[in-house]
Amino acid sequence: MKTERIKLMVVDDHTIFREGLISLLRQQPDFEVVGEAGLVKEAIAKAASLRPDLILMDIGLPDGSGLEATREIVRCLPDISIVILTILESDELLFDAFHCGARGYLIKNTSITKLLASLRGLQSGEAALSRKQTSKILDEFYRLGKTQITTDEHPDILTHREMEVLEQMGAGASNLQIAEKLVISENTVKNHVHNILHKLKLKNRYEAAEFARRHLHILSSVEAILPQLMFYTLLLNNLFLNEPLTVF
Repeated sequence: MKTERIKLMVVDDHTIFREGLISLLRQQPDFEVVGEAGLVKEAIAKAASLRPDLILMDIGLPDGSGLEATREIVRCLPDISIVILTILESDELLFDAFHCGARGYLIKNTSITKLLASLRGLQSGEAALSRKQTSKILDEFYRLGKTQITTDEHPDILTHREMEVLEQMGAGASNLQIAEKLVISENTVKNHVHNILHKLKLKNRYEAAEFARRHLHILSSVEAILPQLMFYTLLLNNLFLNEPLTVF
């Protein structure tokens, strides 16, 4: 029985790099390159028309950021997996990429062998991350866990309902919109907002919204790839730390 090939699209404004990468990908029997783009608008339009399984996305594009394109594509077409492929090695961009819905973040000096292994791993639910990047995300995940916003053992944590309100605040919803969404009164929402600000020691709802966007989205993104992250944790903390990894 013939295995269905993975449909790919490459988004990069550097023509030579893009065409070279496409040439390498087309040599793989399990990959099918269905499209390419060099602009944010073009990437969004082609994603909608071509419906690839996977998009390799550069960040720096002439008409905007590949992260913007990633956010829009994931919003409209959540079944498409997007892996950032960039020269920019930045913790902030790494976290922002997952915030936008990316399934991986690779640097352009990654070997073709590791790149191909990462792309194939996506099909079995793995994230396309190097060992170093996985370690960074784990550090952030555990750091956020220490904020105690989801533990039941501390009196100053958020309740489940407050977490729901905070998430809606992060999405930019007003008190009225939150009330309608959660089927509660607007006054109840105001009380929840007051409690959230007090417990998290935030000055206003704008800080709360930013907190939600930064922290809750990272946690939800990481949750989907926790099995792989925990596997890397074991590797990073045992005697094989300096040995070659068989899984990228």
